[in-house]
Amino acid sequence: MTAVVTAPAKEAAAPESGLRGLLRHRVHRKLLLLGVLALVLIPVGVALWGSGSWPADLTVNVSGPLDDANQWVIDNRDTHPLFLYFLLHLSNTATDAVDGVYQVLDAIGWLGVLAAGVLFAWRAAGLGRRGVKVAATALAAFAVCGLLGMWDAAMLTIALMVVAVALSALLGVLIGLAAGLSGRVDRALRPVLDTMQVLPAFAYLLPFVLIFGTGTPAALFCTVIYAAPPMARLTALGLRGADPAVLEASASLGASSWQRLRTARLPLARKQMLLGLNQTIMMALSMVVIAALVGAGGLGEEVYSALSTVDVGKALAAGIPIVLIAVWLDRTTAAAGDRIGQSAPGGGLLHGRSAWALVFAGAAAAAVAGLAVVGKAWPEVWTYDISTPVNKAQEWITENLPFTETWSREFTLWILNPMRDVLIWLPWWSLLLLVAALAWLVGTWATALTATLSMAAIGVLGVWGKSLDTLSQVLAALVVTLVLGVLAGVFSARAGRLERWLRPVLDAMQTMPQFVYLIPVVALFGVTRASAIIAAVVYALPAVVRITTQGLREVDPAALEASRSLGASARQQLLQVQLPLARPALQLAVNQGVVLVLAVVVVGGLVGGGALGYDVVKGLSRGEMGIGMTAGVAIVCLGLVLDRITQPATRKTD
Repeated sequence: MTAVVTAPAKEAAAPESGLRGLLRHRVHRKLLLLGVLALVLIPVGVALWGSGSWPADLTVNVSGPLDDANQWVIDNRDTHPLFLYFLLHLSNTATDAVDGVYQVLDAIGWLGVLAAGVLFAWRAAGLGRRGVKVAATALAAFAVCGLLGMWDAAMLTIALMVVAVALSALLGVLIGLAAGLSGRVDRALRPVLDTMQVLPAFAYLLPFVLIFGTGTPAALFCTVIYAAPPMARLTALGLRGADPAVLEASASLGASSWQRLRTARLPLARKQMLLGLNQTIMMALSMVVIAALVGAGGLGEEVYSALSTVDVGKALAAGIPIVLIAVWLDRTTAAAGDRIGQSAPGGGLLHGRSAWALVFAGAAAAAVAGLAVVGKAWPEVWTYDISTPVNKAQEWITENLPFTETWSREFTLWILNPMRDVLIWLPWWSLLLLVAALAWLVGTWATALTATLSMAAIGVLGVWGKSLDTLSQVLAALVVTLVLGVLAGVFSARAGRLERWLRPVLDAMQTMPQFVYLIPVVALFGVTRASAIIAAVVYALPAVVRITTQGLREVDPAALEASRSLGASARQQLLQVQLPLARPALQLAVNQGVVLVLAVVVVGGLVGGGALGYDVVKGLSRGEMGIGMTAGVAIVCLGLVLDRITQPATRKTD
């Protein structure tokens, strides 16, 4: 049996081995060229610029013009035609839409909202056991919102979510239709969507605050722009992946282009589009919470105000409903997507349109009964304040478990500070050369040029030192994330039982907004730079674990069988076969880890992270738009640099 399996295994492994050899040859050739260039460019850099930080002569002060632009907007917001006849209408429409949804939710009362949420989740997820579980999740989410005294804040968050998701989905579908039906549009939009998806959420806030000021319009529009790309991407993917045989059959029956789109392409793309809606909902909720910094209100504002005063109990009381709402929305849309294409039972009251009619009738009946018996507002006697016991527990932990404070101090002293000092000590031109070399090694000249120009732009903006401080935090968090994530991924790939145990935990972690991760970290580690790093590690870990596990499990079984037939041990198979063959997946894990870590490290400016994140918060809270916008642009540039130097080369072939 071994001989029979080994021969095909060697034949199957041969092309892969040849490809690896070609890639290894290209990398060696690039390394040789980089070595020659280093011998020439480093002495030139030392002779011309010496050492030190970014020269002041190469900086441009953009804070002043940005402050002037902000002041001009403030002075002309009530008189200039651009505001009176266009932006003011957008602002008023956004405010009216959110207020209208909130008033509807308030009018039907808490019992009507609870019944509508539970019945909708149950109908969308199906009548089986999974539908009952999703309905129970909805019941728990709404009940906890009321029990923790966060009902009104939760309704405001849901109202903003409803409007933001509707607009994001509409915008994403329109963009996805254009990209899915036109290859030229798809190629033009791809780099734009790539860039939008690597930008931290903080980067979206400032431009809309500059135009609309703080309040609901800025929060709504930045949420729409942030959440639309997944819907656009997956709509285009679904349209372009439609079965050609079905489209050809439709065309042979004389269907026009519009008829083929409506009767064939869109129905075939429903599963991908619903997945896009799921991702859009999750991103919108994450952004709505962060948009509390610009006056969005709701649960996010409760978390932000609590973190500002280090009131961990109050922050947790608002954070728990956010998590449950995220889980409810994720489970409902995921279950609805899984049901697409499954055979549905025949007619009856519990299927089809009649079932939706029963949902609306049940919600209406609950609303009327609730208004007549218990009123609109959640009963005050049914609330429980957890802030006091949580704060007492947090005080006990800090007093009796000092290892958290000790670990935070030692990590900062021995890891963060030296890493930051080394980056600041390096000559500015050497960092540009290093960025260019790394980007070229993993990509092309185009990616190297983009990364180098982005890094140079950080220096031109005059925030070189603060950007390197942020970069040191990102690198420290990334190393911890990759070590833990790859190890967990390896164990999960080799032990199916462990993977099944981790799956629900990773699912729950991936649905939580970024803001929520700061709450337990602050409770345990206080307001420090290490807190931002720990939150970033926990946030990015699920994606790294999942991608690593999937990459290792998709390694060609024939190659593994060939190595076993040659007497390789389990350790040798992992190090010499699985990890090398899973390199594209590992590169993708690094890339996604970088993007996710940067997002939370920047948000960590709220809890002692400092650097660029603190400048953004300072600009938003104090109205210093010049400082905030400069830091926001630097965050965008840093995100592009990190994305390009970790972007898997296979993505270039799309």
